[in-house]
Amino acid sequence: MSFPGRAVQRTWHLVDASSQTVGRLATTIAPILKGKHKPTFRPNGDCGDYVVVINADKVHFSGKKWDDKIYRWHTGYPGGLKERPAKDMLARKPESVLKKAILGMLYRNNLRQTYMEPRLKIYAGPDHPHKAQLPDGVETLPVHPRKRKGSYHFGLGDKYSVTPFQVGLGDNA
Repeated sequence: MSFPGRAVQRTWHLVDASSQTVGRLATTIAPILKGKHKPTFRPNGDCGDYVVVINADKVHFSGKKWDDKIYRWHTGYPGGLKERPAKDMLARKPESVLKKAILGMLYRNNLRQTYMEPRLKIYAGPDHPHKAQLPDGVETLPVHPRKRKGSYHFGLGDKYSVTPFQVGLGDNA
């Protein structure tokens, strides 16, 4: 069964990146850009949503990644390999740290370049020009949990029963 492309509804999601780990935040945003949360998802179709990320300059890395993680790129000229550590990258372009992590989780094809990448809007501060597109009283997406316990249901909500593993009763401590 095919789904006509002109009937796809696009929604806008707001994500607050302050005090969140880069990789955990990217695993929350990448499926929204793909459209995997929709029942009409097709891997070869364009069905993703818009994502607005604010406070990208306040993200965190775990461990010693601020010093050890190095971003590399090539200018295209001989001897043009450039590299920069993560803390320098955050100081110069705070949006690109999160953008590289999110785009690294997407398929490298024409859908990514022409459809998914332009729908990702990342801003270093709390202000953004997309207040008209976001509905009134919009709440940010929930913070990705550090452990697989608690009330975070990965988009399933209250559709399934609560297991002892989710509540934290499965601990032997």
